[in-house]
This record gives sequence, structure tokens and C-alpha cells, in this order.
Amino acid sequence: MTESHGPPSRIEAISTRWTLLQQAHGGSTTTSGEARNALVLRYAAAVRRYVGALVRNDAEADDLAQDMVMRLLGGDFAGADPARGRFRDLLKVAVRNMVRNHWAKQKRRRPVDVDVANLGVAADESDEQSWLAAWRRSVLDLAWNALQQEERKRAGSVAYTLLRMRADHPDDSSEQLAARLSEKTGKPMRADAVRQKLHRAREQFADVLLAEIARGLDAPTPDRIEEELVELGLLELVRDFLPEEWK
Repeated sequence: MTESHGPPSRIEAISTRWTLLQQAHGGSTTTSGEARNALVLRYAAAVRRYVGALVRNDAEADDLAQDMVMRLLGGDFAGADPARGRFRDLLKVAVRNMVRNHWAKQKRRRPVDVDVANLGVAADESDEQSWLAAWRRSVLDLAWNALQQEERKRAGSVAYTLLRMRADHPDDSSEQLAARLSEKTGKPMRADAVRQKLHRAREQFADVLLAEIARGLDAPTPDRIEEELVELGLLELVRDFLPEEWK
């Protein structure tokens, strides 16, 4: 990607997770509560997957993930500084420290069960991969949910339904997809029309995915968004639909 003079207006208009975090700790009681709930709804799943990958015990992972949720709701991140990095890095460090403390307590109670040092040194690489996998899944889930909400709001939209069909039946021909969509919607669909709708659906999905990526950055410029896409292994999903002004 070439050097950009600034992000496109649709990215500039996005409220980042840092903005949401500030609202969670600096607004009115109502605004703060809504913002904290939004943070939990967006990231509780990623936190739980990551804790589960580290702890490998469902009951303990549930308890620890719930503790982190309570920290988000309770305002423990009020002093977070966007200048120190990405929002997902903030969460990763917080969760990792929480698990480290948990392991330390377990070691004091049952010295032979765990080695706290493993979380700090030996498991660094797999730890990072576990977090990236959890975050990637969270971002994709949020993008799918956003696309589904758009479909529900727009009369006649089938973007979410059609992309799900393609994902569930990757080897279907356009004619087969048209038949499935016709059965689903109760309206006759031609293969050529389905091809056009599928292209538009992929473009819509790229838009909501780019927006979700941007929300996790303190300064969502095109270059930083692309770097994040590369790191999460998501660039190929949207490469053909990046805004022309980015290229």
C-alpha cells in the first residue's frame, strides 16, 4: 500500500474501541454503563477463548474470563492510554497477567501442578498465536453479526444469507446457489443475478470487516489497518475490495 495522506472519511467516522473505553469511564452514568456493556459484548468471547487456550480447564477458564468481564464492567481500565498500543494488546496483557497471578496462587497451594515461568517464557510464541486466533475469531464473528444486522434492516437484502450459503457450500455452482436462495427467500433467482449479489455481499462483508479492524486501533489509517489485516491473516478476504483511495 502506498503512503496515504489520510484515511477515507468512512474510516475517520468510525468510533474506535479507545473512544468506547473513554466513554465507559468518563461519560454520564447511562453512557458509561452502555459503553462498558458494549465492550463486554464485543470482547468477552475473545477473552474466554484466550483464557481457555492458556488454562486448559473449562471451569477455571470460565471463572477467570468472568473476572476479566467484571473488570471491564467495573472500570478497571479507566487509566488505559491509546498511545501505548492497540486495544487488543491492552486486553492481552491484562488477561495474561490475570492468568499469571492465578497460576502463582495455584503453585502456592499445589506446588507440583504448575510452573508459573511457562507463562512468561516458554509459552510466548504459542501464547501469541492463541491470542491472535482468539482475536481473529472475535473480529470475524463481529463482522458476520454486523452483516446480519444490515440484512435485517434492509428490505430485500440477502448479503448475509448468501455469504453463509457460499461458506456452507463452497463447491456449489451459481445455478445451485440460485436454487438454494430461491428456496430460502421464496423468490425465483437467476444464476447471473446471484453472481452479482454475491459480489456485492462480499463487498459489504469487506466494509464491515474493515470497520471492525479500524475500531481496534487508536489511529485507523489505511496502512495500520492493512498491517492489522496481515497480522490477523484476514487480508485476502478483503484485498479485492479495499477502497480505491488506499491503493
